[in-house]
Amino acid sequence: MKVAIIGAGSLGQSIAKGLLTNKVVNSLYLTKRNTSSLIKFKRFNKVILTSDNEEAVKNSDIIIFAVQPRHLSRILEDLKYILKKEQIIISVITGFSIAKIENIIGGKHHIIRAMPNTAASVGQSMTCLSANERGREKVEFAKTIFNSLGSSMEIPEEQLQAATVICASGIAFWMRLIRATTQGAIQLGFEAHEAHQLAMQTCFGAASLLKESGKHPEEEIDRVTTPSGCTIEGLNEMEHQGLSSSLIKGINASFEKINQIKTS
Repeated sequence: MKVAIIGAGSLGQSIAKGLLTNKVVNSLYLTKRNTSSLIKFKRFNKVILTSDNEEAVKNSDIIIFAVQPRHLSRILEDLKYILKKEQIIISVITGFSIAKIENIIGGKHHIIRAMPNTAASVGQSMTCLSANERGREKVEFAKTIFNSLGSSMEIPEEQLQAATVICASGIAFWMRLIRATTQGAIQLGFEAHEAHQLAMQTCFGAASLLKESGKHPEEEIDRVTTPSGCTIEGLNEMEHQGLSSSLIKGINASFEKINQIKTS
C-alpha cells in the first residue's frame, strides 16, 4: 500500500504514526511546506519527507488530504491534472464537502471523507467515513486502513459534522474530564503523578468495560452503586451541579460552531 499524506500537521502525523506502527504501508509520503517538524519520521525507511505534493501524489495509490480547509481548493486545483482515476482520494478536512471536491477534480474519482481523531497515533481512533458514488466501491478498503488505527463506521455525509464533534472534539472533552478527576484526586491527598495515573487508568477501564460487555453505561453504574453509598452520593451531587447537562450543552455548542465554519 503506497500512501501519501498531504499536509502532515497534528492529525496527519497521528495517522502516519498509526499506519507505521501497524505496518500497513509499503511507502508513506509526508508533505509539508517546512518538513523540519517531521524529522522524527526520518528513522522509518518507508517514509519520504517532501514539500513537493506532486511527487507524493504521482508515487502513491492512496492520497490522504489533511491540510487546513482554506488551502484545500488551491491544492486540489494544482493536483487535479495528475490525479488518476484508480487512486483513492481521502479527505480528513472538516467542513469540506464531497460535492465541493468533485466540483474541482470531477466525480469520477474514488472520493471518501474520513473523520479520525488524534488517537490514531496509538491505534485507538474512532473514524467515521462517507463516500461519493464511486468511492463506495472502496469504502471497505478505507475501513481496513482506519480499522488499523482503531475503529471505523460508515455514516451519511450529513452526519460528519456531528461525528467530528463527538469523536474529534470529543478527545478534548474526555481529556478535560480526566484532568478534573486528577484535580479531585490531588485534593483528596494523592501526589499529582499518582492522581493522573488513577484518573487515566480508571477512564480507560470504564471505556474498556463498555466495549467488551456491550452494556449500557447505566448497567455498569448500577454494579458499583449501593443504597446510601458513596458512589450514588457523588453521582447525584454531580448531576445537581449539571454534569450531564453541561456536557450536552457543550457538545451542542461545538456543533453550532462547526456549522458556522464549514466551507461548503
